[in-house]
Amino acid sequence: MKYEGKVVVVTGASGGIGSELSKAYAEAGAQVIMTDIENEKGPILARRLTQTGALAQFIEADLSQPGQIVQLFESIGELYGTVDILINNAGFGITKSPYELSVDEWDSVVHVNLRGTFLCSREAAKRMKSGGGGRIVNIASTRAAMSEPNSEAYAATKGGIVAITHSLAVSLGPDHITVNCISPGWIETGNYAELRPVDHEQHPAGRVGHPGDIIRACLYLTDPENDFVTGLNMTVDGGMTRKMIYEH
Repeated sequence: MKYEGKVVVVTGASGGIGSELSKAYAEAGAQVIMTDIENEKGPILARRLTQTGALAQFIEADLSQPGQIVQLFESIGELYGTVDILINNAGFGITKSPYELSVDEWDSVVHVNLRGTFLCSREAAKRMKSGGGGRIVNIASTRAAMSEPNSEAYAATKGGIVAITHSLAVSLGPDHITVNCISPGWIETGNYAELRPVDHEQHPAGRVGHPGDIIRACLYLTDPENDFVTGLNMTVDGGMTRKMIYEH
């Protein structure tokens, strides 16, 4: 129970990878603060976790609003005194032709994915610094290095997250704060059993990823004893970004 007593903040915690990360840290003994926009899933999951004896709380926050980010971490500071671990998981994309993507749509993706990551990191780091250090993990994507059509805003923000990770690692290192990044590939959060053989076969690892792959990476990067790994972008994609693909 090396995470017992640790205060862990997970953004985008209501579904997909975020909900699984929240459960994993709660089961590891941490006090988990789940945050997301207004919805039913987050509060329901937090209640279910507390019913099992885990420590979890949901605090609503819209990361596109800087003031709400500040208020979120002020509330966490008042409740728990510090932040030990931050997982910047919140993010979304808009699939739309670059000829048609509006400025407002572009900004909406940038404000949540990239600006939200920076502001959450800054507010968490203030608490970590006063507490003697901490761990920040940013969830980027292999879309920072490769793309499908009509994903410009998402790709740009994920590339920015990779870059801001090593910048923050250098800036926050003197305060004993490590900052690392995980770039997931295809991580199936739906019905894994419905995947086709071809879905698995196209991965050098022989299978599509699942949230457990990201959980294990996060637990490694946030290990309280792991203070020598920082500024890293860990690609977790079953080898897909290392595979040369030719059409025959």
